[in-house]
This record gives sequence, C-alpha cells and structure tokens, in this order.
Amino acid sequence: IDAFGTQALAFRTACQDLSNNAGHASLALGGRRVELNEPIYMAAAVPNKSTYATRRVIRNGQFYAKDNSAWASDVRTSQASYAITNPYQLTNVANVANIPVGSRVSGAGVGREVYVRDVNIGAGTVTLNLPLYDAEGTQTFTFTRDKYLLDFSGFASLSKLAMEAIEFQCSGHCSAIMLPPSGSLFQIRDSFITRPKDRGITSPGNACQGMMIDRCQFQSDESSLSVQNRSSIGFNAAGNDLKIRDNRCIHTRHFGILAGGGNLISGNHWFHGDNEPNGIRDAGLILTQTNCKSTIDGNYIDNNFIEWSNEHDPEPAHSNEFSFGGLSISDNIFTCNDVAPWFTFIVVKPHGAGHFIHGLNVTGNVFRTLNGNIDRVEAIDSSFADMNYDRMRNVVFQGNTYNAVDTGVFNPLTLDAVQITASNTWNISTDKQLPFKGFARRVTGVVLQDAITNSVGASVHATPFAKLRQGADKDQVALIWQDATKGTATVTIRMDNPF
Repeated sequence: IDAFGTQALAFRTACQDLSNNAGHASLALGGRRVELNEPIYMAAAVPNKSTYATRRVIRNGQFYAKDNSAWASDVRTSQASYAITNPYQLTNVANVANIPVGSRVSGAGVGREVYVRDVNIGAGTVTLNLPLYDAEGTQTFTFTRDKYLLDFSGFASLSKLAMEAIEFQCSGHCSAIMLPPSGSLFQIRDSFITRPKDRGITSPGNACQGMMIDRCQFQSDESSLSVQNRSSIGFNAAGNDLKIRDNRCIHTRHFGILAGGGNLISGNHWFHGDNEPNGIRDAGLILTQTNCKSTIDGNYIDNNFIEWSNEHDPEPAHSNEFSFGGLSISDNIFTCNDVAPWFTFIVVKPHGAGHFIHGLNVTGNVFRTLNGNIDRVEAIDSSFADMNYDRMRNVVFQGNTYNAVDTGVFNPLTLDAVQITASNTWNISTDKQLPFKGFARRVTGVVLQDAITNSVGASVHATPFAKLRQGADKDQVALIWQDATKGTATVTIRMDNPF
C-alpha cells in the first residue's frame, strides 16, 4: 500500500507476484481492509497467465465494497436457439458479442443457476454450464451479469486456490466471488461473506469441482424481507465432489444449489425464516442431479426444506437412465415455525414424467415445528409431473422423531391390525404413514398376537395371505383368511421393492 498508493492497486500487484514467483505460496493481507470502488478482475491483475494450477492462498484481511455505480448488474436480452441434441449451447445468438462470460441465464425452461461459460463471437454461440430442461426452439433469453469483489472469470482455468480468514464485506452493493470457467479444488475456510447483493460464490463452469467450503458464514442483506421477496444465494456448483462443512447461512433465498454428485454436506446451520404468520418457505438446499450419490448429515435445517429436482436435465422425462436415488439424509435437526400446515421438509420435484425413487435413506432425524402443526415432513411436488409409485425401491424412513407433525412416516411401517368381528378379509389402512403417500406394495411380516378365533371363539390355526395396493389410493392391504376370523396381528408394510 505504501509503495503503490491505493489498497486496490497494491492487492493487484501482490497477486501478480504471488502468481509469478515460485517462492511465494501465500499472500497475507496483514489484517488490512482493502476498499474497492469496482470489481477486481483477477485475470487482468495477472495478465500473463490464463491458467494456473499451483496451490496459492490468500488470507487474513477484508475486501470492502464502497457505494459506487460500478457494482450495478448488467442486464441484456438476446434471441437465441436451443436444441437438446446440443444441450450445453445456445446458437444463433443475437448480439452475442454483448454477452459477458459469467452472465446468469433466465428464460422459459431454464433452471436455476445456469451461467454463460464461454462466448464464441464468430460462431454466434454461447456455451452454458448446465443444460436447459424445457427450452427447445427459439426464444428471448435474459443475461444478467452480477458484479463481484473478486472475479476470476477471465482465467481459462484455475485450480488449487484457497481463501482463508477473509471477510467479503459486500455491503449490499455486490456479490463476493466468481470462479473461473474451468479448474478444480477451490477452497474457502474460516471466512465471512457478508451482505452479498446477489450471490456469495458463483461457479459459471466447473471450477467448483471438488470445492471445499469450511467454517464460513453467509450473512444475507435480505433479512428484513419476507422469504418470497429474497433473491440472494449462498453458492452454486455444477461440478462434483463438494465438501460443505460447518458453515452458517442466514436469510438468503437458498443456501446452495448443487447440480453435481458426490457431495458431502455436514455440520451446517442454514436458517431462512421470516416473521410472517403462516409464512411461505423456500428450499434451503437444492440438489438437481437425479442419482446424486450425496449425504446430508448432522445439519441444522431451519425454516426451509431440501429440494431434489432434475431441472438441469435436457430431457427431464425418465428414459434409460438412473432415476432419483443415491441420497442419504441422516441425523439432522429440521425445525420450522409459523408455517402453513402443508409445508414439508423434504421435497422431490421431477420435471418430467416416469421418474421414481430408487435409493433414499432418511434416518435418525429430528423434525419439529413451532406455533402450529404441519401435515407431514415429505412430499412429491407434481407441478411438472408426478412419480411412478409402482417403481419405488430401496426407500428407508426409520428412527426419525416427529414433534408437532400430524402424520409421521415410516418405511417399513409396522402397525397393529385389530379385527373385532369375524371376517375372511381384514382390511388394513396405512393412514398415509408410508413415505410420499406411496402404494402398499409389500407385506414383509405378519405376527399374530394371542389366539386368532372364529365367530364362536374357537381358535383358528391358519395363515392368511395378503392382497396389496388396496383402496382408492392403493395404500391399503387386505389379509385374506380361509375362514372368518377375528383377533390382532402386527403387520409390516412397505411402499417399495428391494430390486
């Protein structure tokens, strides 16, 4: 700072030295605050490098956004065409030269957190970080380029960059960090992303591959707003193998949107409520890969829900592919207050027909509501399509605790069937206690309690067989006896098959 006169220029120059001198592995900011009137475009600060893959660390300081018009988002609209045969590209893009890399794309059939990864002016094309679920044809898209304190989008590839003990003080003027289009193993730890206007950490490509976010706080600038009026997001990722651990996120619209698989989410607390009675709640964590092979373990999930969709699938109807599976949700605290009774903590939202669940483990969680009960904790959002309940398999709901939840769900579900008057048919209702109001597809056990008797009280020594998918909602079973009998049997019912 003494040598170059301004904090911003000093930081840019120090980054040049960090990237061009093998003798430096880290840049310590000395606990200083770097005040910025505009984004720092890191590729411009290090103009002789387009790729970098040697570990470098920036630590111990604060970046502070001063009020300035340079932070305003750039918004452009262009007509373009999209085809599912080329799912990562927009073609015939009007005014393509005006669309910056890192722009967020919106339009009909566009999922959340779709970004411009590359622009080819000669070919008139835009490369996307993720496919679109229902945008085939030609339409007008909106491209929103937010501004970031540190913007790495000008690098072609960047790997092994770490941020440690830094506060990104966005002051409601800007976003915090934009990653490059390509790379891996970005780390941020023990840091604060404070009052971002739009986004905390944005990945416009796959530089989020293997990203680690540890012991950080995301503090929204939207705490005073009701949930439905918020728009900020903590982070997004299109790559795989994220580790999101021991973080705290306050009052963003969403904590994270993960489009890849292989994610480990543990020890975090994200809370997104407001003060409205019977208030609307939105998803805190969003998974958009069907077979996501991820674990959500030991988190505190407060006034929001986990949403599992396939909004980044260019052909969202089920075909010859894995459907929704590979997810474990265990030992979390789920809580909410002042919500409508139809609120649920786990929502599966297929964007095309024919999908089913084939591998979901929900165990050891605590579900609790305050200031009013909710109906249940899980739901299928059929806004786009319902699920195929006849193909559900390997679904486990066990060992969970339900407080102020009207209908706790279990799979396997064990209940007592009490038949007071003798009958050949014992009709058994599951009372909507199977997950996702699923079908009664299997009876895995029948244990008779005391003697089974006929109409005159004589013992009957016989074994019933079960009829499945009974009733209008296919959620009942019937035990069929050779003779009219009465008594009590403990029956175990499942809404899935193991294969």
